[in-house]
Amino acid sequence: MKLGIIGLPNVGKSTLFNAITKAGAEAANYPFCTIEPNVGVVTVPDERIGVLHEVYKSKKTVYTTIEFYDIAGLVRGASKGEGLGNKFLGHIREVEAIVHVVRCFEDADVVHVDGRVDPLSDIETVNLELILSDMELLERRTQKTRKALKGDKSLQAELDLLSRLAETLGEGKPARAAALSAEERDFAQGLGLLSFKPVIYAANVAETEAGGDDNAQVERVRAFAASEGSEVVALCAKLEAELAELDGEERRMFFEELGIEESGLDRLVRSSYRLLDLISFLTAGEPEVRAWTIRRGTKAPQAAGRIHTDFEKGFIRAETIAYDKLMECGGNLALAREKGLVRAEGKDYEVRDGDVMHFLFNV
Repeated sequence: MKLGIIGLPNVGKSTLFNAITKAGAEAANYPFCTIEPNVGVVTVPDERIGVLHEVYKSKKTVYTTIEFYDIAGLVRGASKGEGLGNKFLGHIREVEAIVHVVRCFEDADVVHVDGRVDPLSDIETVNLELILSDMELLERRTQKTRKALKGDKSLQAELDLLSRLAETLGEGKPARAAALSAEERDFAQGLGLLSFKPVIYAANVAETEAGGDDNAQVERVRAFAASEGSEVVALCAKLEAELAELDGEERRMFFEELGIEESGLDRLVRSSYRLLDLISFLTAGEPEVRAWTIRRGTKAPQAAGRIHTDFEKGFIRAETIAYDKLMECGGNLALAREKGLVRAEGKDYEVRDGDVMHFLFNV
């Protein structure tokens, strides 16, 4: 799973990236500090892995991961190549979803490219450049399809869909706002439209407002996000970067002092999972405990294929138990079997989040 961290220059993108990955990406107070995207891999927190590790005394634990791309700051005119526009837009094409960082804090020492803090104006600037880029892409695709239509009338449906997407963009709305059927969304997904990618708005607040609860700017962002069906995570990138340097016990004490239960980064990861409709199933045993990420609705054979292609090809059935049910038995799989909690699931079973699974297959 690849998420691109985007936004205007100096809104805290690289600081947030550092907090997420501890990769040491340069974070400086001037535009275009980031030219080539920094890439970092972060493990997804999952307390179930730690519990299963203790139960099975496993030799190895493997968490699922997310790749974050710290992409160069954007300015007006990026769709026409202004600033690092072409690079910026090209790098966004490589990710599955967008974490759009918006500045919701006042700080005279941190330069804002527009000279004022207005998160909705910042969002509008970025969205407009993505929309303008998409309009050019759609125009080229429409011309190609219209030309091919002369010899293949079955392309009329595609041409109609392209027209509807162009109409949405022409209204100043992102392509993801278009009312499409599931089949049409699958087609649109393959067009490479930047504004079709799902978005999380990361509202970057001051250290004294870590939760963003009393920040009027954050509320404006939340209202805007709600209007387009997106999510908002309010966090302080600077504080998250400091938290990332602490060990487990220090972090726990810091959380208690701040009166919070989890970091903004953990909330961001959960939002990312919801955004892409992802879940995790688990495999557990003495050799290894591991989380595997799949799309919600994935059938058992395809989930088995995430482990090894042979598992999918020769799939027979999946022995499955919900994590919570296994824990009710103290992690004792034999006891769970006695109680009838272990199920045999076939090829049509849709894997659920937290399923602990063992796959049987023909070699």
